[in-house]
Amino acid sequence: MASKLNQLKCKAGQASQFVAKHGTAYYRQLIDQNKQYIQEPPTVEKCNLLAKQLFYTRLASIPGRYQSFWKELDCVKQLWKNKHELKVEDAGIAALFGLECYAWFCAGEIVGRGFTFTGYYV
Repeated sequence: MASKLNQLKCKAGQASQFVAKHGTAYYRQLIDQNKQYIQEPPTVEKCNLLAKQLFYTRLASIPGRYQSFWKELDCVKQLWKNKHELKVEDAGIAALFGLECYAWFCAGEIVGRGFTFTGYYV
């Protein structure tokens, strides 16, 4: 355990040296490439204004997303009513989507447990 801790300290030291040496150049390059997104003047008041604009813009988008949800649900209902006309490709896509949702659920459960796999002991 002590050797792994020393390895971790060594790696952390190397990473901090790399960041200290190259971090400033990377920061300047990143700022130069994204100047069009920087608001002038860069003040706390401007940041607060942008945060409020983002919040209320997302709040205003809820009715549109609500309508889109019900349109999608209506499409699914129509597919279910006409399931006898359903193609194998469409059923396969739906099955893959369901499998993907289940896999994300399982991955979320594993992450929530701290990346541990548990089982039942008999």
